[in-house]
Amino acid sequence: MAKPLSEENHSVSPVVLVVIAVLLWSTGGMFIKLATNLDAYQVTFFRSLLAGLTVLIITWRDGLRINLFGAMCSVIYATLLFLFVWATKHTTAANAIFLQYTAPIYILILAPFVIGEKFHLRDLATVIFCLAGMSLFFVGDLTIGDYQGNIAALGSGIFLGLYIMLLRHPKAMGMSGTITVIYGNFLLALLTLPSGISAISTAGIMDYAAVGFLGIFQIGISYILFIKGVRGGTRPLDASIIGFIEPLLNPVWVFIFVGERPQKWAILGGAIIIATVVVHTFVQYRTFAERTS
Repeated sequence: MAKPLSEENHSVSPVVLVVIAVLLWSTGGMFIKLATNLDAYQVTFFRSLLAGLTVLIITWRDGLRINLFGAMCSVIYATLLFLFVWATKHTTAANAIFLQYTAPIYILILAPFVIGEKFHLRDLATVIFCLAGMSLFFVGDLTIGDYQGNIAALGSGIFLGLYIMLLRHPKAMGMSGTITVIYGNFLLALLTLPSGISAISTAGIMDYAAVGFLGIFQIGISYILFIKGVRGGTRPLDASIIGFIEPLLNPVWVFIFVGERPQKWAILGGAIIIATVVVHTFVQYRTFAERTS
């Protein structure tokens, strides 16, 4: 009998569960690139359909009720998923993941309006450094596809920031931890259904293997493991730091298995963004610890 998601896992360390989840996340760029016969819409259909089914089968006992607020969160989640796939198909995996990780600056800017958190003067430095890092993705020898992919990646970062903020909203407290993942993925699968059907006869074995891994493991299983790890006792700071494994390893896997080499300016920009977000995470945690001690 399947255990509810909220039930703690005693056989594996919660931190190990988070690490495994983040390692699975980091393979997203590689498997999206390996689905060479599928476009962004087709990858999205198979990935989201399998992810939604995986999470539904494992966590249905936690409840499937959703309200209007949850539906809005599901739409935002679906949008960030599609934009990331589209960005990865049109620019380098490094650009897609690094630019998605600009989400914290949108949280800093929008949080006062969305969830009532104050914007502090120290946060301004984080925004400035991240913007400086972002600008480096738009210099050098770029194609139209690079610009389009980079803009889509920025969009995925904006929607990721919105999604994180809304999950912290008081109206989200009564929702199941996976409900927006289930409905968000099914919504995407429904919207991209015509593209998915058209790909059934043209997709190869590697394409099906890639989207199968993306849906079942890279989104479905990983999200469940991450929630179990966090609810099982992993500190928010530790989970945040472990999460930075994703943008660091994502372009590495793509380089090793696909041969895609990031541009030097993108590497520098990504390093600035990740370093800035890491420092900001430590400062935020230390400030919170001082207030609660």
